[in-house]
Amino acid sequence: MLLAIQEAKKALQLDDVPVGSIIVLDGKVVGAGYNKSISECNPTSHAEINSIIQASEQLQNYRLLNATIYTTLEPCTMCYGAIVHSRIKNIFFGAYDKKTGVCGSCLSLNNSSCFNHYPNITGGILEYECSQLLKNFFEAKR
Repeated sequence: MLLAIQEAKKALQLDDVPVGSIIVLDGKVVGAGYNKSISECNPTSHAEINSIIQASEQLQNYRLLNATIYTTLEPCTMCYGAIVHSRIKNIFFGAYDKKTGVCGSCLSLNNSSCFNHYPNITGGILEYECSQLLKNFFEAKR
């Protein structure tokens, strides 16, 4: 999670929402990303999406079987969908997202019956550190 936090700090340098993500497979980081939605004017440029793209390119495979994603914020619907489609095995996230989180906060998509893959989910990893990055960012904006 510390590496995902480092990614989130890269988003801060772009004045973007500080969310970071890494993907690990067989003990190696195969993908890393951070939010670029504001800086790239692209609503799909979330940290998770960017790390999935990088991992898929590096592995030359759109299936990331047995991989684990670490993200500083609970995934939204779009990111959860990308995680399911890429067949990532585990999700570890830091801060809970009471507005758009779908791994237990707003919804629990893992409990629905409409998917063909269900990742293992663990939340609250370094929750305080991940939450503070976001809290400080939004307080500075107000």
